[in-house]
Amino acid sequence: MIGEPQGRLQRASLRARVTWLAAFCVAGAVALVSLGAYMVVRKSTYDALDDGLRQRAATVANGKKVSSPDELANYPAAFLAAGDVKMGVLLSDTGKLTYPRESDPPPTVPEAWDVADGERPEFIWTDHKTETRVIAVRYQPDQAIIIAQSMAPQRTTLAKLSVVLLLIGGAGVLLAAIAGTAVARTSLRPVQRLTEATERVANTGDLTPIPVSGDDELARLTHSFNAMLGAVAESQERQRRLVADAGHELRTPLTSMRTNLELLLASERPDAPNLSQEDKTEIQADVRAQIDELTTLIGDLVELAREDAPQVIHEPVDLHEVVERSLDRARRRATDVRFDVQLQPWTLLGDSSALERAVLNLLDNAVKFSPSGSSVRLHLRQVGDGSAVVEVADAGPGIADADLPHVFERFYRSSEARTLPGSGLGLAIVKQVAQRHGGTATAGRAPEGGALFTLRLPGRP
Repeated sequence: MIGEPQGRLQRASLRARVTWLAAFCVAGAVALVSLGAYMVVRKSTYDALDDGLRQRAATVANGKKVSSPDELANYPAAFLAAGDVKMGVLLSDTGKLTYPRESDPPPTVPEAWDVADGERPEFIWTDHKTETRVIAVRYQPDQAIIIAQSMAPQRTTLAKLSVVLLLIGGAGVLLAAIAGTAVARTSLRPVQRLTEATERVANTGDLTPIPVSGDDELARLTHSFNAMLGAVAESQERQRRLVADAGHELRTPLTSMRTNLELLLASERPDAPNLSQEDKTEIQADVRAQIDELTTLIGDLVELAREDAPQVIHEPVDLHEVVERSLDRARRRATDVRFDVQLQPWTLLGDSSALERAVLNLLDNAVKFSPSGSSVRLHLRQVGDGSAVVEVADAGPGIADADLPHVFERFYRSSEARTLPGSGLGLAIVKQVAQRHGGTATAGRAPEGGALFTLRLPGRP
């Protein structure tokens, strides 16, 4: 039974919840204020009634109105009726109550007889049978005067006050509900736009940003949502370019391989001219080279896709060891090139395998452009801004000024590199690894005249 209203509230719209919340808050505030006002007025009303009774009793007790019980018996009842008052005198020695003729006796309680006996100076109480407020005051020895006054005027006033407070409270709650609905409709309009944009993206894939107005929390939420749409659009564009470039790069070796294989298969037919053993050996060598090129290209594509995926890096990495492992692998591949190595210790939080791949790509690139017998410079040194740089310089022809801005782009190959093996993805992987680790990758000219690649990474000695 309790869970059913809660479930209904959870199924309600946010606008309805805001409206109900505003109404409940105002209802609670109005109820507290109304209750406080009613209690204050009620107390003030009854205090004023008690003060009036005390003044009446004091006047009678001082003998200004009634000087004796006998005089009280002959007191005109019409005067008392006009004031809606009952009066009497308690005689403790006889145990009798004297009151004016032709009038009703005032109510009594045992405490009132205590006043006549002199045990207490006064006693005030409410008689619920007659709906009167009664006071007993010491009159004379062994006597107490009792005055009772109807509470009907006070109760009527309080009843009217209750109705007024109820009507005002109801109007306040109604106005609060109306205001809550208006505020909810106005405030939740950006949320509605976000909802519509989310549904549009889910249904159509349209990543158009949402117009932003204002500078409140909802406006900042809209800015964040637009930033997310921009990131998604950029990611889609990168994927589109990667697929398009990969398809273009894969088409050439696949076409060449298909041509060579078809030629080999055609030569096996009975009516086809025979190929010489030298031609077959050359075609087979071309096929193996094309397979190696495809293998390298597919591996680079897989590595690039892995680097594109968001990853959280928390592994401590000794960059000195990473560079040494990359250097060992590069030396095994290039036996005709010397390496000038200077390494300083450096550690950082990162992915050791990705960093090793990036350094190895830089070394392979340097080896590829270095003449036989030349030297490749590899330095790992600290710089003064809390980072370290890995510098790889070759003795090759260097990078043309027109190619410098594009060397880290995917599948970009300069005119000098088109005749050399490679996929055009190695330096793009280096750049992405550097960015993942909060660093940068740059290219320039080395003092030796060749290319100089710098991998800057944050960390500590």
